[in-house]
Amino acid sequence: MLESLFKLREHSTDARTEVLAGVTTFLTMAYIIFVNPEILATTGMDKGAVFVATCLAAALGCFIMAFLANWPIGMAPGMGLNAFFAFGVVGALGYTWQQALGAVFVSGVIFLILSASGLRKWLIEGIPKSLRAAIVAGIGLFLALIALKSAGIVVANDATLVSQGDLSSPTVLLAILGFFIIAVLDAMKIKGAILIGILAITVLSAILGYSPPISDIVSMPPSVAPTFLQLDIAGVLNHGFLNVILVFVLVEVFDATGTLIGVAKRANLLPEGKPNKLGRALFADSSAILAGSLIGTSSTTAFVESAAGVQAGGRTGMTALVIGILFLLCLFFAPLASVVPAYATAPALLYVAGLMVRDLTEVEWTDVTEAIPASLTAIIMPFTYSIAEGIAFGFISYVVMKIGTGRMKELHIASVIVAALFIIRFVLE
Repeated sequence: MLESLFKLREHSTDARTEVLAGVTTFLTMAYIIFVNPEILATTGMDKGAVFVATCLAAALGCFIMAFLANWPIGMAPGMGLNAFFAFGVVGALGYTWQQALGAVFVSGVIFLILSASGLRKWLIEGIPKSLRAAIVAGIGLFLALIALKSAGIVVANDATLVSQGDLSSPTVLLAILGFFIIAVLDAMKIKGAILIGILAITVLSAILGYSPPISDIVSMPPSVAPTFLQLDIAGVLNHGFLNVILVFVLVEVFDATGTLIGVAKRANLLPEGKPNKLGRALFADSSAILAGSLIGTSSTTAFVESAAGVQAGGRTGMTALVIGILFLLCLFFAPLASVVPAYATAPALLYVAGLMVRDLTEVEWTDVTEAIPASLTAIIMPFTYSIAEGIAFGFISYVVMKIGTGRMKELHIASVIVAALFIIRFVLE
């Protein structure tokens, strides 16, 4: 049955290798079941329901990827997208989390249309490499600010906006310890480094009495009813959401497409001049976004951590199937997720942020018309506490710089359209 479903021999693999690859990828991305509820709960969403929604959305996304595309890619609610959902759309702009879910659904529909029509490829090719890199890095800086604030390392200050927190605080010290546990373990290539760091600080915090004791680990899953089908699509239908939906679509397109292509190349699933299943993988990705919004979580996307499973030998959808099954099993570990404190997940955010900032190396720094828009994109995000503003400033400045220096021929129409949409949004505000 497995051979007929996943064509194991054709991909020079076997069931044992695929299971090992699935477990490997799962361990590297399982931190999301603790981090995502912590972030989305800041919007007023029920933490238990978000935990269930996270596991279900991840499992469903993995199953779609497994059976539709037969690729070894893990899916789950994405980092950066959940931060924009919670701290940008709900926190800064003041929309309800139900409206934010509606925006995710609409962006998923647009994403699906772009994937099915081929416009997604056109959009990706039309967005400058420097801006794509800067968006990833800027989201990383935004996540870093959130992480430092959650850990208590950075605090508000009336005179200087922000300043250093109390480094002698036990919880701050636990967060710092958690960061170095994750960083050292990951540097040593130990699978599940981020998950180990979160759990280590959670257990240590409970032992020291700084967080509630861990009385139960396994139980029946909480109800998903508080978030299931609670999206407010009608609330999205006003001009204020043009900006929100545009950012969701752009980040989803860049994040997912880049990850899918990068991991697929490592697995040799995109041979030159031969048919491949990239189209099916893109369709699976966009379908998972729609499903996640209905269940009650921010945008689901392909995880770059899937490269760990590919490195372990994963070549087919059986790897994704194993990841999905493991996410379903996590449903019964809700008590453990409920006692994870914010300062235990903050180190994970900060470490992921550091990895994302590395993308700035892809910017062509010797060309001012590339470097300045990229810099603005990355800088504006944390300083305005908005991913949307960073992307807007980046695209508008890119178009202005190219026109102002007489290099209009270097502009792709996609960049001009995106910049124009952001200008319209500013005018309508």
